[in-house]
Amino acid sequence: MSNVAMRRVGLKDVARAAGVSVGTVSHVLNHPERVGTARREAVERAIEELGFVRDESARQLRAGYSSTVGLLLLDAWNPAFAEMARGVEDAAAEAGMTLLMSNSARSLERERAALKVFSEHRVAGAVVVPHDPRSQELHQVRAGGVPVVVLDRTDPRDGVVSVGVNDVLGGRLAAEHLLELGHRRLAFVGDPSLAVPVQDRFEGVRAAAAEAGVELVELDCPLSVEGGRTAGRTLAQMPVAERPTAVACAVDVVAVGLLQELPRHGVDVPGQVSVLGYDDIPLAAQLAVPLSTVARPHYAMGTAAFELLRAVVRGETPAEPHQVFAPTLVARASSAPLGATAGGE
Repeated sequence: MSNVAMRRVGLKDVARAAGVSVGTVSHVLNHPERVGTARREAVERAIEELGFVRDESARQLRAGYSSTVGLLLLDAWNPAFAEMARGVEDAAAEAGMTLLMSNSARSLERERAALKVFSEHRVAGAVVVPHDPRSQELHQVRAGGVPVVVLDRTDPRDGVVSVGVNDVLGGRLAAEHLLELGHRRLAFVGDPSLAVPVQDRFEGVRAAAAEAGVELVELDCPLSVEGGRTAGRTLAQMPVAERPTAVACAVDVVAVGLLQELPRHGVDVPGQVSVLGYDDIPLAAQLAVPLSTVARPHYAMGTAAFELLRAVVRGETPAEPHQVFAPTLVARASSAPLGATAGGE
């Protein structure tokens, strides 16, 4: 194997193979219209034969800009965050930019590490779903010259650009839907301490329940399918006279766990317990008992976050630096008046 094949192929290697100067190779890469057909084709053949790949990061560093944006998700396994990522990625691709994506997995240590990588790679900017939009780490990233758009958090402070959802309204929509169905013993399932939007949802549910004068049980659990299964077992073991007849879940994946676990213990959904999720992930409508939920426009949130970031990177001041989307209720078979069946009216 030749030395060229064992190390990174550079401009000099291509120039030597094509019998031209390094300057000519550079012109072929950046301004091919300036190079005659014969020499351009010779360079292109050499590039293909040697497997040359341009060092884009070094080129961008010399030029003083980057075509890469960072994206930090809170929980990449949650389909809601995957939809946000798809929105950011599609908008970035349309703008000719690429993503450097990371997942904190709800770990502050991993979040700090990802933000450090973004700074070290001199990304043009970053879209971040943070644990805390007021964290010192985010402040340091901004102070280091990396523009940041906070996603899935409402942060109206001056100098901060954010995209979020009115989740207090979403929680209220969830509770009011269950109350309108006649339920008077409600539960909120999911740990509000795990995420700011979940705190907001809980506040909306709690306020609506208090105004209606009905009982609200809080069952803390991880924001996962397994967390929902655990909560389902707890609910199933309660005496029927004390068990909540309707459950508002912090996220859809928790509701999926409930829908799996309750029937295993002989609890009918929605005949004995109505279940309502939050997010409207693609799976929600495809379950054996289609899940009622509160929908958030995750894809639109992702595209909006990228467009705001793009404006900030250009040095522009966004007309709406704090975009707040409104959630909507989606009623399906998993919520119904007490005693109804999934196939009933």
